[in-house]
Amino acid sequence: MASAAASLFILTGASRGMGRAMASQLLARGSGVQLLCISRRTDAALEAEAASAGSQVVQWSLDLADPVPAAQQLGQWLAGLDGAAFGAATLINNAGTVGDPAPLAQAALPALSQALRVGLEAPLLLTAAFLHATAGWAGRRQVLNISSGLGRNAMGSQAPYCAAKAGMDHFSRAVALESGGARIVSLAPGVIDTDMQVQLRSADAALFPDRGRFEKLKSEGMLDSPESAARKVLAWLERPDFGDQPVADVRQG
Repeated sequence: MASAAASLFILTGASRGMGRAMASQLLARGSGVQLLCISRRTDAALEAEAASAGSQVVQWSLDLADPVPAAQQLGQWLAGLDGAAFGAATLINNAGTVGDPAPLAQAALPALSQALRVGLEAPLLLTAAFLHATAGWAGRRQVLNISSGLGRNAMGSQAPYCAAKAGMDHFSRAVALESGGARIVSLAPGVIDTDMQVQLRSADAALFPDRGRFEKLKSEGMLDSPESAARKVLAWLERPDFGDQPVADVRQG
């Protein structure tokens, strides 16, 4: 049972990369933290980390390419909690996919659909479910959308990823204009040494002319580690001005 000072976190894409690092860092905060992880795979090590730190973790194995059932499940789960037990509740929409970079005319239609469902539709639906279910909660309510510079600066052969992140930015701006007491930020976390970067460096150069740019980022040591990026992102949640600017970038302070 959560304590009166408990903090609830809901984190998507928690099984690898920055999401996995955020999960570990949240659980390490100890008692008072309750974390719900939503990923395609569960991670037994997170259970051990939670037990060691005295925090709590629940893991759902869900495919966010089918976002309606996931959002419905989240809403029902939140409705079963005692909102008065939490001093803060935070949704972190971190999951996303770059797929196989290619010009739009040569992209596979199912892959385009998956990228937009995971990267845009799922965050929007999960945010709707979260805001609805926690509307009567008295504690601090926050939504942190993990965006990208590619949502603000277009790149060829990345149309679905650019579209998903731009849509995430703009729906965050729209939600920020709505009443309800929750705060929302769409945050670009910088360039991070994750599996997504490996995909971009491994892409067919004939289909992805910017591959060399990502190879250079790696070779020149310009990629942040998942652990470092996670610390910066989680620190953003603690800012007293969180939500004043609904679209932000960790590199711009």
